[in-house]
Formats: sequence, structure tokens, C-alpha cells
Amino acid sequence: MKIIYNRALLKDVKKITNRKLQQKIENAIIEMKNAPNLNDLKGLKRLKGHPFAYRIRIGDYRLGFYFDNNTIELIRFLKRNDIYKVFP
Repeated sequence: MKIIYNRALLKDVKKITNRKLQQKIENAIIEMKNAPNLNDLKGLKRLKGHPFAYRIRIGDYRLGFYFDNNTIELIRFLKRNDIYKVFP
């Protein structure tokens, strides 16, 4: 799958100082690239009311992204309390 990184996502990830969490983010993105389809991803959930919006659970954080035509656009990476205020 093709992955596009949003500028806001890069800012969110730069703020993370926990090395284990950074490694989990990296592993999740690698898993996305290598997955033959979206259903093979762990912790994936489709967001209600938005046809292309999904999220992946990574500890207390959520990685919000859009999926359309075999392309994933990573939008935000925030704590679970904050992600739904700004995404989708």
C-alpha cells in the first residue's frame, strides 16, 4: 500500500519522547505498508459516519488515517482523549 504522511502527524510524532512508543509507531507503519489488505492490521477500527476514516490503537494513543484506493493517508497521532476532537 502507498502511505502519505500529513504534516500534522509528523509534528505529533516529534513530540513523543518514549522510545518504546516510537518503536510501536514505526512497527505499525511498516505493518501497514506490508499488509495486503486493511483487515490484516491489528487494532484497526473504522470510524462511524466517515466512509474512509480509520484508527489504529497503539497503547493509550490512536493513529488516525484515511484509506482510499489502496492509499493510506496518515493524519494524526494523539492520546485517545484528544484524537476524536481533531480527527476526522
